[in-house]
Amino acid sequence: MSPRTYLAFDFGERRIGVAIGNDLTTTARALTAIDASNDEARFEAVATLVAEWQPSAFIVGRPTHPDGAAHAMTARCEKFARQLRGRFSRPALLVDERYTSVEAARLLSGGKLTGQRRKQAIDAEAAAQILRRFFAEGAIDIDSLAATNAH
Repeated sequence: MSPRTYLAFDFGERRIGVAIGNDLTTTARALTAIDASNDEARFEAVATLVAEWQPSAFIVGRPTHPDGAAHAMTARCEKFARQLRGRFSRPALLVDERYTSVEAARLLSGGKLTGQRRKQAIDAEAAAQILRRFFAEGAIDIDSLAATNAH
């Protein structure tokens, strides 16, 4: 069985953080942040990343209140995951993203980035945190999931 590559997303209304990783090393690294100002630009940027990295699946952070209750952004992230699945014919899995942006900001504190570049770096690192959480939660049989999603 060959390693699978995953693209992870920290969805936001202004930017979407993106990370890349694989299930052989179960590591993730921040990749980029894409402008999320409109669907056309958003999915054009995602299509470029899909063509370059050929991921087996997408991992999307699912935000909730600290108690786990859904809020407005929860539904938007779930919709984004469905759109990824539909547009790119790959599984899109949701992972609890609580506190990933806080952890990303902590990891990047003391750096030299400021302003917009810092925000983009935090978003991309938050996506890496989401992917690391996915790996830490245990393996998922993506082949079975892909077959289920195809029906």
